[in-house]
Amino acid sequence: MSKVEQRLKELGYELPPVPPTMANYVSCVQTGNVIYTSGAGCYVNGSPMYLGRLGSDVTIEQGYEASKVTVLNLLAILKSEIGDLDRITRIVKLFALVSSAPDFYEQPRVINGASDFLIEIFGEAGKHARAAAGTSVLPFNNPIEIEMIVEVNEG
Repeated sequence: MSKVEQRLKELGYELPPVPPTMANYVSCVQTGNVIYTSGAGCYVNGSPMYLGRLGSDVTIEQGYEASKVTVLNLLAILKSEIGDLDRITRIVKLFALVSSAPDFYEQPRVINGASDFLIEIFGEAGKHARAAAGTSVLPFNNPIEIEMIVEVNEG
């Protein structure tokens, strides 16, 4: 078991199965030692953890937890691509979209779930640049979608 997966276990989590893509794209692309993931959502066993908009259907606390689940899905995707999560040397950037009610302005608090979790898992290497933006709707009524850019060592 990798150190990253061991750390997840210590935190009470495990990697889920790799979520399937939902259209004509790939889950991630590697160029050199950088991997760009496609957007992922908060799916558990193939079903959305929550549906709807933050500020009307989903609470900030639920969104925070959904962000963590989204990170687990992204890590499962990365493991399928690189084989060993210990190859990740740096979380470079997150780009997060939050489906938001018109008067909801707390997108950063929601995405802190993902950021805090990555730092818990990777320590200093988990600190990253980030954007957290609100949008009126996301595909399939998902409340959150997150993309991640990571740096990896030679495998």
